[in-house]
This record gives sequence, structure tokens and C-alpha cells, in this order.
Amino acid sequence: MLAAHCDGNKAKTARRIIEVLEYFDEQHREATVMDIVRRYNRPQSSTSELLATLVELGMLYKDNRSRLYTLTPRAAILGSIAQPAFVRHGTLSVVVDSLIAQHGLSMALFGLVGLNTQIFRWSLGSRQEPRDAGQLCNGAQERLCDSTVGLLLLSTIEQNRRAGMLRRLNAEAPEEKKFVPSQMNQQVQEAAMRGFVTGPVAFDSSAHVAAILLPSDDSSRPIALGFVYEPSEDIDPSMLIASLRSAMSRNAETPLRDASEPCEPLLHAA
Repeated sequence: MLAAHCDGNKAKTARRIIEVLEYFDEQHREATVMDIVRRYNRPQSSTSELLATLVELGMLYKDNRSRLYTLTPRAAILGSIAQPAFVRHGTLSVVVDSLIAQHGLSMALFGLVGLNTQIFRWSLGSRQEPRDAGQLCNGAQERLCDSTVGLLLLSTIEQNRRAGMLRRLNAEAPEEKKFVPSQMNQQVQEAAMRGFVTGPVAFDSSAHVAAILLPSDDSSRPIALGFVYEPSEDIDPSMLIASLRSAMSRNAETPLRDASEPCEPLLHAA
């Protein structure tokens, strides 16, 4: 019983460390203890202790006069060495910043975590913010079958393993989100042929996404980059896909293949 309690505390601590690191983004480059407390509804005393530990470990700076915390270079470098070159060398960040400056739309980097799509990085646009942002933020997760980008990530998985993942997703889904596996698999195959998707982003948001797969040496760890936007006549998803492909082809070591099909919104059964 004691061992289980200790393991639970370790898990909570690990989660809270990640929450602190994910708090910092383009809109939140610094934070106070109370900023973290309010965002994640955590106790003030334990949050203060956690931030002090992260300062000792060299993950955070603390300004003793303003009591503001900021990330250190170690926080950015830690783990980056083992990433693909366009992540390790900062190319991806340059691409995202330039695309946001060009289009003014929000962008997200998506990855596959278990049976979920996760937002690895959320970058708010300069011109248009989703009216209903829902849970669009760093670290947010959505079931693969409920997310348009999830179908794109699933398309990289070997067929037998993918079939097992879809069976489990369907078995664990609430009744209103059950789907027909053959239809879902067909949509995943369509995403595989295109190498991109457009359609609802999910994450409790009304926004849409236009996303492409990024080059990866490991098909079991796919990542996708996409624009997140409010659908309107002023936004042409096919142009967004073309812009994503062009930007990555200019900067990535492995060129992206051209899309061979017209851009159609990808919808799936719920």
C-alpha cells in the first residue's frame, strides 16, 4: 500500500513538472507562482517548492526582485539532441514563426501518444484566433479517431497494428462516438495517399485544421504540422497545404512529396 502511494506521488510530481514547462509559450514567457497555481489549480506551497527545485536543477531562472520565473536554455536543449534535424537545429521553429507572420493564423504541432493525438506545440496566430478555442493548448490530447489530424497520424502506422488500435478505440468509445471500423480505415487510407488532411480540429474547438505530415525516420512516432483557423470564404485550405509543403520543402532535409489529389475536407463518422 505504501509503495503504491509513493508511486502515485511520483506520478503527480512528474505531471506537475511538465505542466510548469508547458505553461511557457509565446504568450507566457514569464510566470509567477500564482500564475501556475491559477492555471492548474495547484496548492501554492507545493507549487513554490516545485518551482524552487526547477531553479536548482537549472530548468528555470528566477528574478528575485520581480519573483518572475522564465525558462533557461537547458529547458530548450534537454531532449532536443535526439530529435530529427529540423527540430534539433531549430528549423521547425523558424518555419512556424515565418508561416504565422505570412498568414496570421494559429499553428499546432501534433504527435501521437498512445491512442491520442497530442498538441506538442501551440502557437497563437497574429491575425486570427479561433473563436472557440476549446482545449487548444500545449499538451492537450484528443482520441485519434475524433481528430482529423489523428487520422493522418494513424495513416503512418502499419496496417495490422492500426487495425488493433482502431478496434480498441471503438471498444472504449462512448456510444455516441462509436464508428464503423471499415469506414474509419478507409478515411485513414485516404489520408495516407494524400499526406495531408483538412477538416475539424476537435479538442472541443469549432476550428478547422489544414495539416501535413513532417519527415520522420520512425513511422511509429509521426508528427504533423498544421494551420488552425475558423473556416470562412477568405481561407482556402488547399493554399494553406501548399504553403506548408513549400515551407518545409525549402527547409527540411527530406523533401516532401507533392499532393496528388485536390484538397477536400476530411470528415469521419462519430
